[in-house]
Amino acid sequence: MSNSEYIRLADAIAAEIANGTLKPGDRLPPQRRFAHEHKIAASTASRVFSELLRRGLVVGEVGRGTFVSGETKRGAEALGEPRGIRTDLEFNYPILPEQTALIARSLAGLERPAALDVALRQVTSTGTAVARSVAADFLSRDGWCATPEQLVFTGNGRQAIGAALAALVPTGGRCGVEALTYPFIKGIAVRLGITLVPLAMDGDGVRPDAVLRAHQEARLSAIYIQPAVQNPLGTTMSAARRSDLIRVVEALDLPVIEDRVYSFLEDDLPLATLAPETCIVIDSLSKRVAPGLSLGFIVPPLRLRESMMASVRSGGWSASGLTFAAAQRIMADGTVAELVRRKRIDARARQRLAADRLSGFDIQSNENGFHLWLTLPPHWRSQSFVVAAARRDIALTPSTTFAVMPGHAPNAVRLALATPTMDQLDSGLRTLAGMLNAREEDLYSTE
Repeated sequence: MSNSEYIRLADAIAAEIANGTLKPGDRLPPQRRFAHEHKIAASTASRVFSELLRRGLVVGEVGRGTFVSGETKRGAEALGEPRGIRTDLEFNYPILPEQTALIARSLAGLERPAALDVALRQVTSTGTAVARSVAADFLSRDGWCATPEQLVFTGNGRQAIGAALAALVPTGGRCGVEALTYPFIKGIAVRLGITLVPLAMDGDGVRPDAVLRAHQEARLSAIYIQPAVQNPLGTTMSAARRSDLIRVVEALDLPVIEDRVYSFLEDDLPLATLAPETCIVIDSLSKRVAPGLSLGFIVPPLRLRESMMASVRSGGWSASGLTFAAAQRIMADGTVAELVRRKRIDARARQRLAADRLSGFDIQSNENGFHLWLTLPPHWRSQSFVVAAARRDIALTPSTTFAVMPGHAPNAVRLALATPTMDQLDSGLRTLAGMLNAREEDLYSTE
């Protein structure tokens, strides 16, 4: 079959999806049967399915087959924009009812001409000496110290990840990531021309032997991981796993991009404590404070600081002066620390509620985190469950969003617990529990 014919066959299936002949959740025939029905080679059928996966029109679920995606209008690479749905369990924005007043109190006076004049001036990727000192004190913990000389700033955490990747991984290079990972890194990698290599995980996080094997197969330039309250699984690496992982990456001379955006919810120390010359710490204010007041932090070894600064400049990822001014105030006066204290209490309350409402179902969570991982019963599939929940005005995220390899996603969904009010969360979880106890066909047959 020529390339044009193979593309035409993929286009024909795409047209059936677009016109509704094939609906979200419909299962495509196995590839061998598909090949037989269309009188093509099995290898050609595989190419057709791969093309549909690439376009985000279908998803593969391990041991279950290939299904029309429930996300066809939004794409499969990453989360979309918030949709204003009634119960949002898709986006994790921990915002407390009282936090705006706390922040406003901290920012009082910033509107005065003298203060505003300074805030509106152009700043660099390293901010000011005062900003670096405040941020270093803010990020440091007992047992680990970030120094002002290390710090590089970006507008948010995503930009910090992008800058670190761009500095460490050349175009065409390979970066190891957890097999289920932060979705936005997939889009960042595409734009930078980087190949993401999935690394096998277990209950302690990424496995050191998976890093070693991936590097031996074809050289990795870096790895990106989330050691604390991992997204989406909620795992936090044990001390033994941290030591084993550091031993492997140091032997391979492999830089580690350590994303600590959820680390404020626990008291663990960065991997950089064990390997300060190997680990690049990434953090931000977005979860601690609010998505509208964010500042990204990169804490690299001093030998890598210049390359990080150059990456931020070339990417146009510098923070604004107004962001620096606001962030400096709320970090220095203890406002962020108070928000963290309150958000830790809120996260634990939400996890207790979720554990109670979803009792008896297969959930993986961190009692300190704002999300959980729900493995679905065999009679449900990830995509169809997300579609059914959306019909009930509940937004969820399917496992395919987090899977580095779209054809190897577990039958699961992530529930982000931070955004709804407690009453909305309670109602949404009760609705999901009822859905889990029912079959998909039963739910649709009664509507």
